[in-house]
Amino acid sequence: MKRAILAGMVSALALASAAAADIKIAHIYGKTGPYEAYAKQSHDGLMLGLEYATGGTMEINGEKIVVIEKDTQLKPENGKALLEEAYGDDEVDLAIGPVSSGVALAMLPVAEEYEKLLIVEPAVADSITGANWNRYIFRTGRNSSQDAVSNAIALAGEDTHIATLAQDYAFGRDGIAAFKEALESVGSDVAHEEYVPTDTTDFTAAAERIFNAMKDLDGKKKLFVIWAGGGNPMSKINAMDPSRFGIEMATGGNILAAMKAYKEFPGMEGATYYYYEIPQNPVNDWLVKEHEARFGAPPDFFTAGGMTAGIAAVEAIKKAGSTDTEELITAMEGMEWETPKGTMMFRAEDHQALQPMYHFKIKVEDGVEWAVPELVRALSIDELPIPIRNQ
Repeated sequence: MKRAILAGMVSALALASAAAADIKIAHIYGKTGPYEAYAKQSHDGLMLGLEYATGGTMEINGEKIVVIEKDTQLKPENGKALLEEAYGDDEVDLAIGPVSSGVALAMLPVAEEYEKLLIVEPAVADSITGANWNRYIFRTGRNSSQDAVSNAIALAGEDTHIATLAQDYAFGRDGIAAFKEALESVGSDVAHEEYVPTDTTDFTAAAERIFNAMKDLDGKKKLFVIWAGGGNPMSKINAMDPSRFGIEMATGGNILAAMKAYKEFPGMEGATYYYYEIPQNPVNDWLVKEHEARFGAPPDFFTAGGMTAGIAAVEAIKKAGSTDTEELITAMEGMEWETPKGTMMFRAEDHQALQPMYHFKIKVEDGVEWAVPELVRALSIDELPIPIRNQ
């Protein structure tokens, strides 16, 4: 009887030890809400990235990767509470997410309090790796400055006047601030700014203010839109015929569903984070092939980002030889790794992932549901002077 009890205790201890050996990653993201499409892409990409980086085993050095999903519902208070739960109750080794910049900003202090890593993907606001940053934050996604600098390079020109329209929260405000700064660096400026609530569906008043500010200017005139989610400001403003004032629409890249609306704008230029046909490298080849085989469609904007985060997590743990936070930070500062966009690098000063961006021109192709962002030129890391904003 004693032997049976002892054997049972040994078995229980072995199971507990095996469970403790799991590498636990929390994916905290807005599964439900206006950015649901972004969230699904991000999670699909994350799982593909973990699979790719582990050669299909979902293990690192014999330890199983366990992914715990948590839904923020795009509420900052939920993101904060769920990250506390993940670090405290679930005892995860690191966390990845969220979708929304507002949610991310609420989560940053939690990582510092618990002294655990948060890999931010795909929230964009500069302040995440800027004014609100702490040393436990790494971001694989692009930031507002990367969007802004690449779009400034694509859009600015001699005697070109640019107005902006953006959502009135961290993503939009940080994006326009960075865009203005980038334009100044190439000798241009913003002629007029408009900010509207995130759920705006009627853009008449904002558009009229933009038109009034731009109509008497000489030279080229462009309206640059930064937008996330629904509302479709591009098409709605275009229906008001900005061309009568010589104003052209302009914006950055987006998910394929949103780029259906871009078919109204053949020849429109901008810069994008990712389009599945643009990068030419083995990681992207694998992603495109596997995604089409499993989901019957090409990988999208945030799928590539999720995959990048998954690969980064695996490569960091391999490099550190541990899931210890301090060892991971040491391993990740300056770390280079291969992604669907090619080689990326975590800048040591702010842990922002430096990465290429892509200047595009919209082309409409028969049989393709969305507008195709045809590559004008790839903008390398060295061509994108991204400010360090946490100093």
